[in-house]
Amino acid sequence: QVQVVESGGGLVQPGGSLRLSCTAVKGIESIYGMGWSRQAPGKQLERVASLVSPQRADYADSVKGRFTISGDNAKKTIDLQMINLKPEDSAVYYCTKFGRPWGQGTQVTVSS
Repeated sequence: QVQVVESGGGLVQPGGSLRLSCTAVKGIESIYGMGWSRQAPGKQLERVASLVSPQRADYADSVKGRFTISGDNAKKTIDLQMINLKPEDSAVYYCTKFGRPWGQGTQVTVSS
């Protein structure tokens, strides 16, 4: 019975930035174990960033140094700040719990 709502996607030029937000509406007691995954057309779902604990966040090699995950456990929200976006970052981004998407996702398109 987990329900989340993602927002913040859009169309940006290469080198631009976006901030994605996820709000847990139902079924989430802790933001730890939550994160972001993405799926481009014809490709597998890819884990991008995870909040493992208050002391640890993990990132895919392809986004290290460009993406930053953060969260507020009291508000049950997590954000993904993305900078220096590349065309290969284009995908539907999903908010996850233990790797499983629960919402509809938000589209990110990086193109001139």
